[in-house]
Amino acid sequence: MRQQRWFRIAVLAVVLFAINVVARLVIRLSSEDQSGQGIASIVMFVAIAVILAGLTFVRSQRQAPSDWLPEVGFGALGGMALTVLLGPLVSGHGPFANGAGDFFAQIWLYSACAIAGTVIGYWTAVMLGRDYRSRALKAYTEARKVRPRRVVGR
Repeated sequence: MRQQRWFRIAVLAVVLFAINVVARLVIRLSSEDQSGQGIASIVMFVAIAVILAGLTFVRSQRQAPSDWLPEVGFGALGGMALTVLLGPLVSGHGPFANGAGDFFAQIWLYSACAIAGTVIGYWTAVMLGRDYRSRALKAYTEARKVRPRRVVGR
């Protein structure tokens, strides 16, 4: 079951939603201070970006982007849907309690952090030469060095 693609997507979505639930519970249990709520929200979005960056860094070393990118993308999309639609219920509000502007602002902010985390993780792997393609090219180069050059007689 763990090897199935949907399972990895669902686990990522649930982990990202759990980060949101923890942040919302911290905000709910803490005082009504606006700066504390802002800090908790920033920490939540940074945690989401860091988790996606780490996951992307690890996955990009083992697989081609065509294998890991849909899983990371759909997992982040599922986490965003859970966060935006079910997250406010943890706080005791509805998804549109603060208006459509806040609803869509949260979608844009979540999307920006998810994309930034994924891009940073992949760029780090590429920069260090540890991504799938760089490793394949390095293996090809090493294999070509080992074989002697073929002499063609004319």
